[in-house]
Amino acid sequence: MMLYPPVAELVEKTGSRYQLVTLVAKRARTIAQDNQTIEDPAERSEQKPVSQAIEEVYTGKLTIKQDSDSDEPAETAAAEEAVTEGSEE
Repeated sequence: MMLYPPVAELVEKTGSRYQLVTLVAKRARTIAQDNQTIEDPAERSEQKPVSQAIEEVYTGKLTIKQDSDSDEPAETAAAEEAVTEGSEE
């Protein structure tokens, strides 16, 4: 059972449980894929991808920004810059 951070606070940051779950799942997949590309196991994060994504939402590194062209939310993340920098080929 997840006690910290409280789900209610995470939902407040994203707007709804659906958006929270979608945001965390997409980010966790990205984190897991990035961890697979890292050859040195010492450089991989010890934290599980879902836990890391939840922490990013809670700290504000990962947010949902309303797309100005439509009513659908568009995901944004300050962490995306680190991901794209780390996965450059």
